[in-house]
Amino acid sequence: MTSLPMRDPRTDQLLTPQNAAFIFIDIQPIQVASVASMDRRTLVENIVNVARTAMIFRAPVVLSTVNAASGKPSIPQLTEVLEGVTEYDRTQINAWEDREFVAAVKATGRRKLIFCALWTEVCLAFPVLDALRDGYECYAVVDAVGGTSLASHDAGLRRIEQAGAKPISWTSLMCEMQRDWGRKETAAEFAKVLFTVEGH
Repeated sequence: MTSLPMRDPRTDQLLTPQNAAFIFIDIQPIQVASVASMDRRTLVENIVNVARTAMIFRAPVVLSTVNAASGKPSIPQLTEVLEGVTEYDRTQINAWEDREFVAAVKATGRRKLIFCALWTEVCLAFPVLDALRDGYECYAVVDAVGGTSLASHDAGLRRIEQAGAKPISWTSLMCEMQRDWGRKETAAEFAKVLFTVEGH
């Protein structure tokens, strides 16, 4: 079997390491502890796997916290994977109302944005709605975000989907980035993350 010629990764309609940026918002201890829409341990594992995806494929990452100066920064499981990535702290609940955050997103040069944020109904929904308004294509990693209740999480996802955001799972995201086992430069690390089961 022979693969078709690789499509231009900058203009591909699907997500590629060359056309997308990863956005992590408020993955902090207090927010994680207050999530009630899914198992928190699974949530953290999924968020970390999204971060690993970003690093394996060397895609741009924007990391933001809210009020970390008087509280807690991003969880260590995330910052360990995103070592060296600048953390932008802010006071605004909506990250898209922070000048440095928006400048960092624009500096990636990417129009496809992949979001992980806590909570779904607030810290995901608000910046996604604003980014959509500003012409970005937004993807919410639905199993790597969580809300204060299942109803709040679902309402947040419905709200952004109705506005044009696209839902995606972390496994779908990772496979979309890899696309071909013939891409040997990332295949081994891709498989390691995708097929590793905790405790085995």
